Amino acid sequence: MPNGTKAPRAAGRIHTEMEQGFIRAELAPCDRLLAAGGWAQLKAAGQLRAEGRDYVVADGDVITFLFKA
Repeated sequence: MPNGTKAPRAAGRIHTEMEQGFIRAELAPCDRLLAAGGWAQLKAAGQLRAEGRDYVVADGDVITFLFKA
């Protein structure tokens, strides 16, 4: 992903419908994910961030995109 890519465009790199129906991105840095032991543990601990359309994806982000089809 090129530097400066916003979350909807990053979702669109996976599938164009994800960019068009983008709702939000839930994310965490990779090192935090590894330290917690998994996505479920991060979610249970309330350590996931929710970001909108203006979020610029950072190196090392692990992201789940929420979108409507």
